[in-house]
Amino acid sequence: MVNGRTVLERFPAGGPRGSWPAEEFAHARRMEGLAAEVVMDLASDTFLVVVRGGEAPQRAVSPPVTERATAP
Repeated sequence: MVNGRTVLERFPAGGPRGSWPAEEFAHARRMEGLAAEVVMDLASDTFLVVVRGGEAPQRAVSPPVTERATAP
């Protein structure tokens, strides 16, 4: 945990031009219901995907709803 934030993943800052793996990872976590954000750690030259608070919340993603066909 860093300053009340939980680090979910680390990405090197020197990725290929036009590649945003940290942003893509954070977006995927937001789609799962986590309030993920990307911050830069200047000391280690890495992008961190973090969530604020003591611990990463449990992912409250409902299973997909499937429709059942009913027989006539």
